[in-house]
Amino acid sequence: MGVDYYNILKVEKNATEDDIKKSYRKLAMKWHPDKNPNDKNEAEARFKQISEAYEVLSDPQKRAIYDQCGEEGLKDMPPPGSGGGGVGTKGFNPRNADDIFAEFFGTSPWAFGSSGPGRSMRFNSDGGGGMFGGFGSTDNIFRTYNEGAMKKPPPVESKLPCSLEELYSGSTRKMKISRTVVDTNGRQVPETEILTVEVKPGWKKGTKITFPDKGNGQANQLPADLVFIIDEKPHNRYKRDGNDLVLSHKVTLAEAIGGTTVTIETLDGRELSIPVTDIVSPGYELAVAMEGMPITKGPGNRGDLRIKFEVQFPTKLTADQKAGLRSVLEG
Repeated sequence: MGVDYYNILKVEKNATEDDIKKSYRKLAMKWHPDKNPNDKNEAEARFKQISEAYEVLSDPQKRAIYDQCGEEGLKDMPPPGSGGGGVGTKGFNPRNADDIFAEFFGTSPWAFGSSGPGRSMRFNSDGGGGMFGGFGSTDNIFRTYNEGAMKKPPPVESKLPCSLEELYSGSTRKMKISRTVVDTNGRQVPETEILTVEVKPGWKKGTKITFPDKGNGQANQLPADLVFIIDEKPHNRYKRDGNDLVLSHKVTLAEAIGGTTVTIETLDGRELSIPVTDIVSPGYELAVAMEGMPITKGPGNRGDLRIKFEVQFPTKLTADQKAGLRSVLEG
């Protein structure tokens, strides 16, 4: 079939008129050369392809010929107004991509069409004749532009509570959102969508995940971005301190003096047996290397697990026990 217009426009072959308009709106905004100043060559090529695909698929006659005969069938179409008997120039010659864009949006999202400071001349016709050379006054119905650029509202922010286990091992979260979008007729309509958030191991409270243009849409405005902000749920055993994990552990006086082994379950379900050979004094802390939180910017590295000990002193001792302890401690 040659060029696959359905694939270019990211629609199925049974796409409705609204599907085609919706897809063109999204792709044209994404690939417009003035929105891609750092890669204009690729953007211009994509923009032309998208516009050509829209021109064909939005026209029932062209679409029917394309579905039956492919791109070659379009080239054999008689020119408009030829009555089928045109000679020389073949019928289908794609329109200027900027003209299609201007006609579709009516009001330019970037206020094109003025020669003033900061304004684009992309919609000038190649044929001369003034700003829209080659177009009569009836065509200017589609060329009414705002005085200022189309504004983007502030991002919509929402907290994403995560357990410490999720931030330790990573997780995939499915978030159902409800928002309003502007349809092809300029009306606000409700829409629901499932967004996937890949929570990376080691992410911290305050980490932001941005979904461009997934906020509410309003007429004559760009859609807002949707931002999820990681929030850390309290844990019943562990506390996080940067990249370290902190755990409190109680030992008896006998264990503090005579040594002990601490058994700990990690956040990913492993069991650690940690020997304590030092005398545990008040405020004593034992660091276990590489058993803390993953370090996002240092793959394979982790913080420490810091165990803070609390010594439990006996509430009662017999006279003999006191004497025995005094004898041992005084040497």
